[in-house]
Amino acid sequence: MAKGTLVIDTTTGGGTIPLAGVSYAIKDKRGNVLFSGLTDQNGKSGVYTLDTVPASLSQQPSPGVYPYAVYDIWVGKPGYATVIVLDVEIFDGQQSIQPVDMEPLAPGTEEERTVVNPPPLAALPTPPQLQEGPGDIPDPAQAAPRTLGVPYSDDMARNLAIEPRVLPAVVVPEYITVHLGTPGNTAAPNVRVRFIDYIKNVASHEIYSTWPTNSLIANIHVIVTFALNRIYTEWYPARGFPYDITNSTTVDQYFVNGGQIFQNISQLVDGIFNVFARRVGFRNPYFTQYCNGTTSTCKGLSQWGTVTLANKGFTPIQILHNYYPNDLTLVTAPSGTVTESFPGTSLALGSSGTPVQRMQNMLNRIRANFPLIPAIALPNGYFGADTKAAVLQFQRSFNLVQDGIVGRSTWNKISQVFTAVTGLAELGGEGERIGLGPTAPTVTIRQGSRGADVIHAQFALNYIAQFYPEIPVVLMDSIFGADTTDAVRAFQRRFGLTADGVVGPATWRKIYEIYAAVQGQTPPGTPQPPQVTPPTGNPPYPGFLLREGSRGESVRTLQTMLNKSRVLHPSVPLVSVDGIFGPLTAAAVRAFQRSAGLAADGIVGPITWGALAAI
Repeated sequence: MAKGTLVIDTTTGGGTIPLAGVSYAIKDKRGNVLFSGLTDQNGKSGVYTLDTVPASLSQQPSPGVYPYAVYDIWVGKPGYATVIVLDVEIFDGQQSIQPVDMEPLAPGTEEERTVVNPPPLAALPTPPQLQEGPGDIPDPAQAAPRTLGVPYSDDMARNLAIEPRVLPAVVVPEYITVHLGTPGNTAAPNVRVRFIDYIKNVASHEIYSTWPTNSLIANIHVIVTFALNRIYTEWYPARGFPYDITNSTTVDQYFVNGGQIFQNISQLVDGIFNVFARRVGFRNPYFTQYCNGTTSTCKGLSQWGTVTLANKGFTPIQILHNYYPNDLTLVTAPSGTVTESFPGTSLALGSSGTPVQRMQNMLNRIRANFPLIPAIALPNGYFGADTKAAVLQFQRSFNLVQDGIVGRSTWNKISQVFTAVTGLAELGGEGERIGLGPTAPTVTIRQGSRGADVIHAQFALNYIAQFYPEIPVVLMDSIFGADTTDAVRAFQRRFGLTADGVVGPATWRKIYEIYAAVQGQTPPGTPQPPQVTPPTGNPPYPGFLLREGSRGESVRTLQTMLNKSRVLHPSVPLVSVDGIFGPLTAAAVRAFQRSAGLAADGIVGPITWGALAAI
């Protein structure tokens, strides 16, 4: 009988903190428990082999035939909402990964949520018409045939007169906000998802993971390009909607909140998540309309047709040219999730130089959250045995090809994870942490308010938002604007308060309660970055932060160390040793931090000082 495998990946904080000791059970559709256990230090279950049906059933359209088996999962841990995942798909010869990002609970509460993995669009035998009542959240699997490019229903046609805005450049964002319904469904929630995870999710629910590799790559390029087109044109924000894209298959792509992904699709996306299609001479991502090619057809790409072409030996770009203009080309966009671009050549045992040291520093920081990754004792820019061991464990932890070589996919993943863990743990890098006092304020703040109370609320909401994706992140600027109002309303809705956008005594108490609960459930020590201890004889850290505007002997010492660092970090500009921390010194600090794999905030605390002193 055909076999596939399943891994459960439990985290909290938007995937930045692995949860060890989570109980799980894998059940068949009769409710029988087949496997159970506890997750390891990286939040992973064992790899379980499960029965399924032959892969041959997924290689051609077969109406009414589902070429996979389905199983259910139960996941629980004290202090977190219990999660039940239904219909996890197991394909022949493929590894299914079920991510479960667990939400901390307020003391004395219990909660259970259910995730359903609907059939991939390629599997739908017939696409019934969308039946949506007031307040209903439509299931994409029940949507009408895809007509990508039709942005609204007839009753919203007035919005079509609005010209979409255009961003100055195509950039892959760190996050994308997805509306879980049609544009007209104001009751449907929005969720904030890392862009790369969004692409993995959509690809895993649009197509079959068993398709030929070139077919998968072509479809991923199309999915990335479609999403970037929506973002670049600000298609929904231009019409007053607080999101980037919907999950309605009548107008957008098939995203399943909390849904499974497949290992081979995940590995492909890690290498090409920032590659999109555009026509020669144009800057904008091409509008890559597509459909499944069986139950619905369109002028763009046929998903099933890509299988036929791939089996004939077509490359991904040749497949795209079969459906889109021949001058379509693939280009790479800069990414907000990658701290610095891939150095151009793979790093392996024996490699040396600044890119190796940058990678070593990032892995050592990631290790604070993912302790199974072994420490690199001396991150000196030489790729030795300890660096290879750390790379191999990182690749195992994040479902990459385990070869101990840092190619483009591994580099991108290291950079993305580094950005994620430092963003949650430090909320502003090495700058002064705002923190909250022991007692909630009693003052009422609302849109238009300014000052310390506002920035305390913004800080707490941003921290909480890392664990509850329906709460948007706001700019911590001490100004209570429309974005802060939206975040407060989302928080109030999530925790059963009146959603008026006003932070009064009751909302303050709930903010403090949830903030404390989240911190209490975070594994001890996880957010703390590793300290860099300079060798004996090097200048000791002065004991206070150095930033733009600082003056004195400590700044002179800092400037001397920055100039010395240029031997290993040539991107650091030469600065005057004058004891004045001006814009040029700040730029040099940021350049060093980027090169050394640190949070590039231009502020010198004990971590940056230690890294400089160690050179």
